[in-house]
Amino acid sequence: MENKEEQKPRLNMASLRDSLGIFEFVRPYRWSFIIGLVLLFLSSTVFMIFPYIVGIMLDVAQGKEVPVQLDLWQIALLLVVVLAFQGVVSYFRVMLFARVSEGSSADIRKAVYQKLISLPVVFFEKSRVGELVSRMTNDIEKIYNTFYFVLAEFIRQIIILIGGVAFLAWQTPKLAGVMLLTFPVIVVGAMIFGRRIRKLSKERQEILGDSNTILDETLQSIYAVKAFTNEAFEANRYGGSNDSVIKLSMKYASGRALFATFIITVLFGALFFVIWTGMRMVQSGEITAGQLISFVTFTAVIGAAIAGLGNFYTELVGAVGATERVREILKTPSEVEERSQVNRPAVDIQGNIEFENVQFAYPTRNDVPVLKGVDLSIRAGQKVALVGQSGAGKSTIMQLLLQFHRPEGGTIRLEGIDIQDFDLYSYRSHFAIVPQEVILFGGTIKENVLYGKPDASEAEITEALRKANAFDFVSAFPEGWDTIVGERGIKLSGGQRQRIAIARAILRDPAILLLDEATSSLDAESEKLVQEALNRLMEGRTSIIIAHRLATIREVDCIYVLEGGYIVEQGTHETLSAIPDGAYSSLAKLQFSNAAPAAV
Repeated sequence: MENKEEQKPRLNMASLRDSLGIFEFVRPYRWSFIIGLVLLFLSSTVFMIFPYIVGIMLDVAQGKEVPVQLDLWQIALLLVVVLAFQGVVSYFRVMLFARVSEGSSADIRKAVYQKLISLPVVFFEKSRVGELVSRMTNDIEKIYNTFYFVLAEFIRQIIILIGGVAFLAWQTPKLAGVMLLTFPVIVVGAMIFGRRIRKLSKERQEILGDSNTILDETLQSIYAVKAFTNEAFEANRYGGSNDSVIKLSMKYASGRALFATFIITVLFGALFFVIWTGMRMVQSGEITAGQLISFVTFTAVIGAAIAGLGNFYTELVGAVGATERVREILKTPSEVEERSQVNRPAVDIQGNIEFENVQFAYPTRNDVPVLKGVDLSIRAGQKVALVGQSGAGKSTIMQLLLQFHRPEGGTIRLEGIDIQDFDLYSYRSHFAIVPQEVILFGGTIKENVLYGKPDASEAEITEALRKANAFDFVSAFPEGWDTIVGERGIKLSGGQRQRIAIARAILRDPAILLLDEATSSLDAESEKLVQEALNRLMEGRTSIIIAHRLATIREVDCIYVLEGGYIVEQGTHETLSAIPDGAYSSLAKLQFSNAAPAAV
């Protein structure tokens, strides 16, 4: 993500031009938008009749000559008709803008979500979840409010301002000139206050995103919070963040209050001066009392429009900032867009894998090389294990194989073809992974199993659950596989979650299976059931296993030992165990000597 200074919204031609790109989401609703604008213009124009009619009514009441030959009752009837027409037009205008705002905002949310899940893993490694959630909620809500209310009202106030000034210049040009003298002061003041308010609005949005991040991190790590009895610490941390939000929000409110005070003071001062001038003109007979009332009413309406423009201007600037942040996500290249467009379909995949002098460092810490020249070869159907100390690069090999990252040097081949040449979706469809920490979605067991193959039949689901040793415990639940697993699978035990993940992988029927410490956190009974399910899953397919517990990989075809970014040993368990002072044999002696049952 860009730093905060770079994200600072600026209202210039470049930012406006970029922000206008968001109107591509209005295109499907363009006729509703256009008709809504026509009705907005119509209702705003009709509104301008009221101050004029008020002046005519006063002149008619005083027996003065007026442009229209109507009595007071006829004028009252005309006002009723105009009000009814105004009400109907306003209703349809609001409904049309609601259709535009609801539809376009939903389309933006869907587009941003689809873009987010298509972005490369490195984007999420550099971003904070709370900030991304804030963009999906707060920023899109700002855009929604702009389409629904702010933009329409901003245009409405402009129409009233221009129409009112034009009418006054025609009806009472001398008074209009006096009134227009106040414009430069108001405009300059609005620009100064608007810049300050815009800055405070952006800062408030950012600090609110930081507060959401704390909330998100705390809820995701609730077990750690409770285990370390840090509820009070987290409450203070979140409270402190909210105090900062309040402090900045009050500065923001103070700025808006000062702006409103400035506008009201200047406008009322100008209004009283204009009324005084108008009274003198009535006294001299230059204008009638009705014309003065019309003028004062128009001036009040114009003043309200100017004040409204100031407020809506700050709202629009905030929307420009929100639009820039949303479009920043939409313009970020997806995984597919970053790749060379070879897009070779991955067909007839058996699982022959080759790493040739592969070098890699994570983009978030590119000064620390993880792999410094890895060579390995896996034949189709082989079961191989990757062992080594934490940080040796075992999980990195899996991530490179899944194309979560691209090697900085060397080549990875599948069936003799550089994996970068494959269509990414069809390539990954041949993989399944069973991680150490299984994260399930918050729906039902069935929905989680179907994640491996969304169109699977119930018979296929049942068979997958049986092979995963999960059928019995699933059947024991009152609701069977329609049981809700809770957020992240919290309602299931670790062994149960692991077997659901295995069932999901079985249903996927991959050519290549990746097992990342799949049994390391289980008790003995759960490990036995999970290991049996894994053995069934590995039958007839290329399997790559990351393991710290060497007892689980004795039967694999080949073990690769990583150390310092290199593969330092490879061979079977027996072969590597026989190497005196070898890296593997040292690990094996350490583990197996500690595996003896402790005295009770």
